[in-house]
Amino acid sequence: MDGRNKSGHDDAETSGVTEDQSFVYDHAMAPPRPIPRLYLTTPPVADPAAFAPQLEAALGAGDVAAVLLRLAEADERTLINRTKILAETVQRRDVALLVDGRPGIVARAGADGAHLSSIEAFAAALALLKPDRIAGAGGLLSRHDAMLAAETGADYVMFGDPPPRGGRAFDEVLERLTWWADLFEIPCVGYAASRDEVAPLAQTGVDFIALGEWIWTEPQNTAATVAATAQLLAAPAP
Repeated sequence: MDGRNKSGHDDAETSGVTEDQSFVYDHAMAPPRPIPRLYLTTPPVADPAAFAPQLEAALGAGDVAAVLLRLAEADERTLINRTKILAETVQRRDVALLVDGRPGIVARAGADGAHLSSIEAFAAALALLKPDRIAGAGGLLSRHDAMLAAETGADYVMFGDPPPRGGRAFDEVLERLTWWADLFEIPCVGYAASRDEVAPLAQTGVDFIALGEWIWTEPQNTAATVAATAQLLAAPAP
């Protein structure tokens, strides 16, 4: 409508250029993609006071945008209290705290939002979260689910999910992230189930990389693990 093609160049700029040449031209002119930011996913937390120092160390070791808090089962009051304790640790660093799958406690616990792990759960949670809280969508089994989540108010979509909902083939996760990053404005998150998955995820153009339980397995090394991951992302692509 405004005389610009999908790459953002004026049509006149590429007139007389073949399709193959235009592809090369567009990629040569495209600005480098920003380095993905980190999105930490916690193990199921039962003792927030004991976990807080490890989380604090992780937050100080890299460019962390958000923390997904997974809570061990308990009554609602206990869940709210656990979240409040860790919200203080996370939010004082200007990092968003998202609760995994419990949108009903978000406002009372002072969290920034929730992550929902199916399109059905996401749709049901919107009234509890919007317009003031973050609504993240995961467990998206198809492209249609992802687009539906975006159309109905998702602040981000995640491909490849934390346990126990993970299991999608990694090459399918990479394909889905590349497709999304190339076509859509709403941010996407790629879940890294191991350090070896970080670099391939970054190459898709993903906005955030979620680091799984592997960063917490050795508490004394958590900060070093996060720092090493941040350095890997900051390194020039080969």
